Amino acid sequence: MNIIKQATYHREDVQIVDRAFVFQGFVQVEKVNLRHRLFNQAEYTAVISRELIQRPEAAGVLIYDDAQQKFALIEQFRIGAMDDQDSAWQLEIIAGVLDGDESPESCIRREALEESGCQIEHLQHLFSFYPSAGACAELFHLYSAAADLPEQGGVFGMPDEGENILLHLIDYAQIDTLLSNGRLRNAPVIMALQWLQQQIKTTRNV
Repeated sequence: MNIIKQATYHREDVQIVDRAFVFQGFVQVEKVNLRHRLFNQAEYTAVISRELIQRPEAAGVLIYDDAQQKFALIEQFRIGAMDDQDSAWQLEIIAGVLDGDESPESCIRREALEESGCQIEHLQHLFSFYPSAGACAELFHLYSAAADLPEQGGVFGMPDEGENILLHLIDYAQIDTLLSNGRLRNAPVIMALQWLQQQIKTTRNV
């Protein structure tokens, strides 16, 4: 079997014994008892008990402007980084959770207006991935978008939702520094900037 094309096992190779919510708030937590197939064996595991964090799908976008040679990142307080030894204010790409049956593209266009004032027309899908599949069911859709960035940043967000977001416009020349100085601490922004860095190199070598 070619693992590049497909996984070794699939959804039917997991047996759910029982599952129930143990907490329902901003996030939901399920207690799940299950068995799953073992590699190179016909047997299943013994019953395994796990907590599963349920979050809606999310989408994010790296907005860049070749004319200005700049890209947009936002900075905001994040509860998950509250105990970070440096800062709970994280540098990120523009992102948000999907609202109901909303598409990732619709979510991104809405969030881009709310968090940067930028109107996006064309989106390029880069990856869809699980940020923390060991405990969380969230699926994140990562995009890039070429757009006209404002000349300077500012403060954005929805105050009634507790948002206080600072928009940074950063020169392409700073990508290497950002990727090496430890300031970036979440996967989507690192992946997006690595993609942009490669695009810049490819364009300059053409």
